[in-house]
Amino acid sequence: MTSTKGKSAGKAVIYRISGPVVVAEGLNARIYDLVKVGNEKLLGEVIQINGPRTTIQVYEETTGLRPGEPVENTGAPLSVELGPGLLSQIYDGIQRPLPSLAKIMGDFIQRGVSVPGLDEKKKWDFKAKVKKGDNVSGGDVIGTVQETKFIEHKILVPPKVSGKIKSVSSGNFSIREAVAELDSGEKLFLSHKWPVRKPRPVKEKLMPEIPLITGQRILDALFPIAKGGTGAIPGPFGSGKTVTQQQLAKWSDAEIVVYIGCGERGNEMTEVLTEFPELQDVRTGAPLMERTVLIANTSNMPVAAREASVYTGMTIAEYFRDQGFDVSLMADSTSRWAEAMREISSRLEEMPGEEGYPAYLAARLAEFYERAGRVICLESGNSEKGGVAKRIGSVTAIGAVSPPGGDFSEPVTQNTLKITKVFWALDAKLAQRRHFPAINWLNSYSLYTDFLEKWYSDNIAQDFGEVRASAMRILQQESSLQEIVQLIGSDALPEREQLTLEVARLIREGFLQQNAYHEVDSFCSLKKQYAILKSILKYYDLAQAALEAGAQVSAIAGIESKSRLAKVCLVDESKFASELKKIESEMESEFGSISV
Repeated sequence: MTSTKGKSAGKAVIYRISGPVVVAEGLNARIYDLVKVGNEKLLGEVIQINGPRTTIQVYEETTGLRPGEPVENTGAPLSVELGPGLLSQIYDGIQRPLPSLAKIMGDFIQRGVSVPGLDEKKKWDFKAKVKKGDNVSGGDVIGTVQETKFIEHKILVPPKVSGKIKSVSSGNFSIREAVAELDSGEKLFLSHKWPVRKPRPVKEKLMPEIPLITGQRILDALFPIAKGGTGAIPGPFGSGKTVTQQQLAKWSDAEIVVYIGCGERGNEMTEVLTEFPELQDVRTGAPLMERTVLIANTSNMPVAAREASVYTGMTIAEYFRDQGFDVSLMADSTSRWAEAMREISSRLEEMPGEEGYPAYLAARLAEFYERAGRVICLESGNSEKGGVAKRIGSVTAIGAVSPPGGDFSEPVTQNTLKITKVFWALDAKLAQRRHFPAINWLNSYSLYTDFLEKWYSDNIAQDFGEVRASAMRILQQESSLQEIVQLIGSDALPEREQLTLEVARLIREGFLQQNAYHEVDSFCSLKKQYAILKSILKYYDLAQAALEAGAQVSAIAGIESKSRLAKVCLVDESKFASELKKIESEMESEFGSISV
């Protein structure tokens, strides 16, 4: 790095322009400093320094920029403002609220417009939780604000700030008014800023021992993800990535949802932006948006902002985690993020790696997913009554991957699979057969199963793991029999194998398939999932006994209770237990009659 003595930041000018990449001359800056480029003051970020020349990625369209226009350094990295007002907001990739931009300029975003990430005028009812003389440090709760009806927003001391409370008061404050002052003279506000590329500190990371309950049977029962875990949903176009992520956002037992639409098509993002405000939170009855932050960055927006959007979303998620919330973060899709990295890398003339992606692709993906986790939040303990309570929060990161042509061997998918511990493989063939969610049960896996075994055993049923293993074994047996069936037909198989095919079909159609748009079937509780699987396995045991007693497979497959069992998932939770009991009773009676 060469000094730029003799040139002030005000004399820095544009030297060269290549798409979103601008080279400035005479700029005294550090890596990742936020700068204002050109006469329109377009926002950009320093990504390379080479002697007197500084390379900047610009977050806005650079059409019309000319060499010689001024470049100004703000002296701070790209940061997001964290405080009350984040929830129910829709941002672009650099935390500009889209509704506020729409009021200023209409439906099309103009360049060089800067809007605060949080409403600076709105007053919040702050209730202090500390008093004069209390010692506080980074992460401590100094008070609360009721942000929405069901979400109490904790006001935190920014990390790396500590001292003794000199003054504090409850009342109505805006985010620009100090609510407390430390003995050092430092003032505390309802909000604070944090650089997006820097992970927020925690006290301790915990083991992933609690599942994120999604209400989706194939996910919860066969391939569970832990709170604080990482998962990937790769799949080709039309296989249901976006619908699956929307289901996770709607039904998972996370308290806060951060949804990043990273480089997706405009019509898909429009669907998300119009549907989410209409969705109802099943637990509270309030709109789902009241506990959601949306970050919208469509494919026609500048690639630099797309590259930054995942960090913006992750930083917001970490902030709510630090308040003790369980946060679910959806990134749709990380392939578009990687493509943005590839474009910027090529304009920097860096040595390309596999398929043109930069050599640091794997490192960037790892940096992103490693910020997930279930943690003991940063705090001194002094701000909690008794000084012993621990705030525990989590960020669960689930990234959709869009491999070209559904090729899972391409670099983004492969590097993602090296990092994430859950793989939900979407299959175009299943989608074509109208089997949704189109998750291939043979290719998918979860490395959290052993960690979560105790939780399932303690909270659902002691034999939950055995029931899951039995179901998977039947599905795997069906797969191995399919090749023979294609050659000689199922009728030529021994009766025991024919029975295996029947039961596997019952698992596929009566358990794995789930209608995201059905009033009842859209969500299925864990106890209901267990009861359905247990009943299907009971049918299998009774069928095997009947087969040994001389019954025909056609008679076993044709019993009335089997077709009712295949549809029991559509029965409302309040009536489910009694209905399943009737079906099992009828099943025993029917098997008794065909075994005679």
